[in-house]
Amino acid sequence: MKKLFFTLMMFGCLATASAQFSRPISIGAGAGVSYGLTDLKNTKVHFAWYGEGDYLLSPFISVGLQAQKGELSGHNGENSYHNSYYAGNANAKVRLGQFMDLPDNYSNYTLGASNLQRILSNIYVGAGAGLMKNRIKSNLTAAYREGVVNQGGEIAEDRSGIHFIVPLNIGVDIPFGRTLYGPKWAINVNYQHGLTFNDNVDGVILGKNDQYGVMTVGVKYAFFNRN
Repeated sequence: MKKLFFTLMMFGCLATASAQFSRPISIGAGAGVSYGLTDLKNTKVHFAWYGEGDYLLSPFISVGLQAQKGELSGHNGENSYHNSYYAGNANAKVRLGQFMDLPDNYSNYTLGASNLQRILSNIYVGAGAGLMKNRIKSNLTAAYREGVVNQGGEIAEDRSGIHFIVPLNIGVDIPFGRTLYGPKWAINVNYQHGLTFNDNVDGVILGKNDQYGVMTVGVKYAFFNRN
């Protein structure tokens, strides 16, 4: 899985970026790996996938919706958990090109810019808000459960609740292909860090909110033409 991820990432970086990905509406899908940052710290990496839709307010600012499915697990000696989760969020992203001294006529810019400049202008950061649906299975010894209680924590009774999350994103869209109104396709490489507002991703509540990470490579397809 790691070899596949880095192979796709290198392919995206070497692709010919012929213009901004400026068509206003796009859909995308991709896959990668997910991992938890929880009380049971010896984490494992699992397969994850997503689907999304985005609207470009400008060539460098977008708002969108994402659906995600992944797995999180970890262990501490004989104690372990496995969370097969679903998540959805609304998000916004700002690309580096928004802060670069670029001309208003993006068509003229893309004709003269290098591939490196085009890729750099599409590096983004973003944040959002959403919900996470847990499906937690755990195997905890009596001694571990007692130790959690003695530290002021508890073993969660809610193993399948829906919780609020804040996803933080960093990544790059790498457009490729040439048409009169800009490319229709883009490779997306993204890292998402999920902040939760509870301590129940692993079924153990011990005073510090759990987190998780998702690293993916995907493909986007854009529709319509910008006036």
